[in-house]
This record gives sequence, C-alpha cells and structure tokens, in this order.
Amino acid sequence: MKHIAAIGCGYWGKNLVRNLYQLGALRMVCDTTETGQTTAAQVAPETTIVADVTAVLMSSEVMGVVIATPAETHFDLARQALLANKDVFVEKPLALTYEQGAYLVELAEQRQRILMVGHVLEYHPAVTRLYELVHSGILGKIRYIYSNRLSLGKIRREENILWSFAPHDIAVILRLMGSMPFQVVACGGSYIQPNIADVTVTNLLFDNGVRAHIHVSWLHPFKEQRLVVVGSQKMASFDDVLKKLVFYDQRVDLKEGQPVPVKGEGEPVDFPAAEPLRQECEAWLQAIATRRPPITDGPSGLRVLKVLQAAQRSLVMNGEPVALPIETFDASRLRVFDE
Repeated sequence: MKHIAAIGCGYWGKNLVRNLYQLGALRMVCDTTETGQTTAAQVAPETTIVADVTAVLMSSEVMGVVIATPAETHFDLARQALLANKDVFVEKPLALTYEQGAYLVELAEQRQRILMVGHVLEYHPAVTRLYELVHSGILGKIRYIYSNRLSLGKIRREENILWSFAPHDIAVILRLMGSMPFQVVACGGSYIQPNIADVTVTNLLFDNGVRAHIHVSWLHPFKEQRLVVVGSQKMASFDDVLKKLVFYDQRVDLKEGQPVPVKGEGEPVDFPAAEPLRQECEAWLQAIATRRPPITDGPSGLRVLKVLQAAQRSLVMNGEPVALPIETFDASRLRVFDE
C-alpha cells in the first residue's frame, strides 16, 4: 500500500526514499530544489513529486510523513504533519530544543499519531546483538562505555558536530543503560567556522557509577565508528566501519590485592547482514500498521534531546558539569519487529 510521503530528498533523504520505494510504500516525494526532485525521479521512478509541502499535508492518500530536511526545520514540519493527522517519522534530532521536542511528543499523544525519530543505529543488527550480550549478563557488571564517531567531513553549517554525529551514540548508550545520566560534561573546539564545534568529547555519568564518553569529529584523518562496552568479566567492541562485532574474554582480576590483566582472544560474533536503514523503514511501516510505537519513539527521541541540550550547555560553559534528574525507563523493548 503506497501511503507514505517523504519530505526531503537530499544527502540522507534519498536513502529513505529509495528504501520506502523498494518496500512499495512510497506515494509522494516533496523537495523544493531541482536537484532533489531530479534525484527523487531517479531513485523512485513513477512516484508523484511535488515542491510544496502543502500537497503532502492535504493529501488524503498519505497516512505517514517522513521528514529528512535540515535540523532547524524538523520541529515545524513535524508539527504541521501531526496537526494534519499524519503519522510522523523525523530524522534526528527530533527538534533543536527539549521544549520543542516535548511539544511534539504531547501533540502526537493527543492526536493518537505514531511519532518516530531516525536513530538508525538502534536498528543495526550488530547493535541488537550487542544489547543481547549486555543484558544476558555475560559481560558482568558494566563499568565503562565509549564511542568514537570520527571522519573528515561532511562539515555542516547549520549544526555542530555534537548535534550532527552524537545523537546515534547517545541513543544506543541510553538504551544499553536503561536510564538517563545524572551528569553531562562536554568540551570541544571550533576550528573551521566560528561557534560551530568541529570536535567534541561528551562524558555521561550514571547513578550506578558507569561512565560513558562520546568522541565525535568531522576533522579527523581517518574514519572510525566504534562502540566499546567494558564489563567486569568480559568486553565487546562494535566497529561499524569494518562491520565487525567482537567479544573479548578479557578482564582485570585482583590477586593478593594487585590488579592483574586477564587477556583472551577476541571472538567474532555473527549478526544478520540486513541494512539498518531498511530495518528502520520496515519498523516504521509496522508501527503505522499495528499502532504500536517503535523502539525509537517520541519519548526515546526526547531523552536523547535532553542529553544533547545538556551537553550543548556544558560545551558553551567550557566543560562545566550539567546536572540532570535521575530517570529510568523500560529498555527491554529493543526488538526491531514484533513477534
């Protein structure tokens, strides 16, 4: 059933358009630029292409709207779509302030609409497998998590590196922990454009003593996308560049009061080869059909937004800690699809 409209067919939007078209769900693409319209015609032939978002909002044949436009437009477009009684998938971030995000979540609840945020890393089969490893207890007590998301470019002018790269990693770390951090500290530097950070390091402190750090940069000599979880018994590493999830039988024991490293070989962990974005699009379509919220629903996006906003505040205050209220949530619902 072709009942989805995509707003934006640019750098990332074209990938959503491609997947939705291949899934047989795409009815319409809206893009204000000739380049975007040309791309849409190539990626999704014989699909209706419009330049005015009103055509999407007024269409009785469109049930759901996918928004893949610049971050500063997310709030207003999502608001308009919800008010038009459409289900909404909005790329990260959900909005640019927590207040805007909270408004969208409340509006979606009032209108009984599905609101989903594009945290695509949560739909990666390797991340799902990593989550299973962590929550099986095989790693022991989680002690530390770190994530590096580094490359040279794509440099943006409308948002800094924190808001561009870090949402994916924040979303996964919050899901792994099942709670919000109570303290956020961020520092970084702006080297290319004034007041737009190119490199940031964000530290999250959780009430059980676990720390997580997120290093993001678009000013780096090589590409690295790595997530490492260090437990009291074992460790795990997911390398999204090499597409490898490795389980390490390594730890540090105390012998006669002295810390002794116990080193073991890394063991590759198999996971399905499915495209994360395809998984995400299928989960979106299933959420519309079943009226059951996806794992990256509005409240999930709002939690990420709260951490992002705290990190941004710490960043502009030169690394001053920002406190958040302790909050837990149900992190067990990680299945991409219903049984």
